[in-house]
Amino acid sequence: MIITTTEISNASILIVDDQETNVTLLEQMLREAGYTSVASTTNPEEVCALHHKNCYDLILLDLQMPGLDGFQVMEGLKAGETNDYLPVLVITAQPGHKLRALQAGARDFVSKPFDLAEVKLRIRNNLETRLLYKTLESYNNQLEQTVQQRSGELLATNMRLTQEIAERTKAETSLQSTYAEIKLLKDRLQAENIYLQQEVDQRYNFGEVIGHSKLLSQVFSQVEQVAPMNATVLLLGETGTGKGVVARAIHSSSSRKARPLITVNCTTLPASLVESELFGRERGAFTGSDARQIGRFELADGGTIFLDEIGEMPLELQCKLLRVIQDGEFERLGSPRTIKTDVRIIAATNRDLKAEVQKGTFREDLFYRLNVFPITMPPLRLRRDDIPLLVNHFVAKFNKKIGKRIETVSKDTLNTLQEYHWPGNVRELESIIERAVIITPGTSLQVLDHFDTAGSGDDEPAGQEVKALVELERDHVLQVLQKTGWRIEGKNGAALLLGLNASTLRARMRKYGIARQ
Repeated sequence: MIITTTEISNASILIVDDQETNVTLLEQMLREAGYTSVASTTNPEEVCALHHKNCYDLILLDLQMPGLDGFQVMEGLKAGETNDYLPVLVITAQPGHKLRALQAGARDFVSKPFDLAEVKLRIRNNLETRLLYKTLESYNNQLEQTVQQRSGELLATNMRLTQEIAERTKAETSLQSTYAEIKLLKDRLQAENIYLQQEVDQRYNFGEVIGHSKLLSQVFSQVEQVAPMNATVLLLGETGTGKGVVARAIHSSSSRKARPLITVNCTTLPASLVESELFGRERGAFTGSDARQIGRFELADGGTIFLDEIGEMPLELQCKLLRVIQDGEFERLGSPRTIKTDVRIIAATNRDLKAEVQKGTFREDLFYRLNVFPITMPPLRLRRDDIPLLVNHFVAKFNKKIGKRIETVSKDTLNTLQEYHWPGNVRELESIIERAVIITPGTSLQVLDHFDTAGSGDDEPAGQEVKALVELERDHVLQVLQKTGWRIEGKNGAALLLGLNASTLRARMRKYGIARQ
């Protein structure tokens, strides 16, 4: 059973938000997207009566409203429903409210501020599911009417009895097929929700790439060239230089922007679960797999998948990834059925993949497949002119987040920041600015004096500068590890203070021969 675009466009939608600007924005977006039956209200007390009268297919419900909040409105809606289906998509800016809203009966959620592409996608997915439920209810009603109509005739003759049994069997077969399609859509929606909740819970997100340096302008030019294409992109550069942000920029400027961008960090996935996370698994595929799981490549169908730290992928899985890139197909673990997928691939690494190929830890054929359009992200120490712009951006960001009013940054502070060698790049700068905003008592930013800028000047010979930077980074890492009692992960761990991933910090400890003393 297929829900047509016309049916979706004619679905009835109610927008509930106490802020008139949000209502206007959502109404305009929905009408531009082709929806013809859109109503709205800024009074939450009207919602139950309006829904009882009009039976909306979807209610976009803000959670934070005066008088009745969104949770109270949902309680009222549930009291008036005759079944368990509550056609509510909640709107919230609070991450903690999302799980509570889903537990309260909401079908889905969208976050403030709005990502219009995400809002459109979620509205369409929820309307498809809602209309399938309505169609199923219609089938059930038709089936009941048929049974009642035929009851008298069934008593007439054995022939008519046989005929009615055959018709009912046919209707039940159609009903089972409908249930199977609904379950498939439900599984996909649940998998997307789980993935998006994981994205919301990420520990850091250092914003957009900001700057006007020559090196960064070259990156912007390359992004503009490749974004409209479906070409595979390989992002190269040190940790913290903004490879993930560039991946999002490429996706949002592509023809696939209406579909998901699925991110896979190859360093955070356990080696034993990488294959099932990427390609999915059937129930019972291995010990402990008590449910079917949809893989990231299947979730990304029609969109983009971002394989972060691709150099960490186990060698035995690289051939399967190569097959997906070449043929666009794979199998779930425990299933012989081949699944076709249309996915654009963006990969990123801070490793020298050519060297890894020579060492035999990375497949040469996979490297050439990924290296179609390489973009190298410059380290922050090579674009020092961008540091004032980044500092202003992060100060504004953390002013809003923390509730401070830092208004100025002194020239001496900017000079100190520009002289530092930034082994953790933009991510480290963001971490330092956040701590500075927290500790600054007045309106002029005060930066913690915990890093040594010696040896990072531009007047030294190139060989001496590289040596000094390496020595400075090793000393800095060692100093922070000693300060944290050699704790790597967690709230007070060295990785957080350095602005690095825990796996990246461990790699640098091995590189510099740093062991716990």
